[in-house]
Amino acid sequence: MLFTFKDRFPSLNPYWEKYAALQQCVQYPSRTTLLLEGKKAQNYYFVVQGCLRLWFDNNGKDTTVQFFFENEGVASLESFQKNIPSIFSIETIEPSTIQVLPKAVFNDMFKELDQNPVFLKALMDISFERQRHYMNEFLSRIRDTPLQRYKDLLKERPHIVRRVPQHYIASYLGITSVHLSRIKNKLAGKK
Repeated sequence: MLFTFKDRFPSLNPYWEKYAALQQCVQYPSRTTLLLEGKKAQNYYFVVQGCLRLWFDNNGKDTTVQFFFENEGVASLESFQKNIPSIFSIETIEPSTIQVLPKAVFNDMFKELDQNPVFLKALMDISFERQRHYMNEFLSRIRDTPLQRYKDLLKERPHIVRRVPQHYIASYLGITSVHLSRIKNKLAGKK
């Protein structure tokens, strides 16, 4: 979050520099849980290098909601803002370098930036962008077949297919790994 904002909104650089020292840059191995479903979110995570996934336990079935890569940030927002248990878990799926911004520092930064119109516009733009993304995901789950969703993934976000293990992609698409293999074989012209 800080790096993308810093590049996008240079007028806010004094704020980034002030708060950058209050973050921790931590290296995590793959399959490290950063936030466990049911716990309260205490940190905002910004991916410097690596990949995170947001997921939940759906009656014993691991369901992936989203992936986050370099220059993307994530938190269980409702938990983070309202101090309630998270409905998601966040974990690394490859070795990752993460900037960890504690909730108290995040809140202090927001108080200071609250009166800055450039910052407020940036937040609105990002919020609308995220809302659009989630609505498209939601509609795709209802409207599109798993084959179409996989084709869209190949076209719009091929980095996910290159970097994420197949069982997580299957979970993200709402299908089994076997079904995903059949789809991949069909697309490759095999029976």
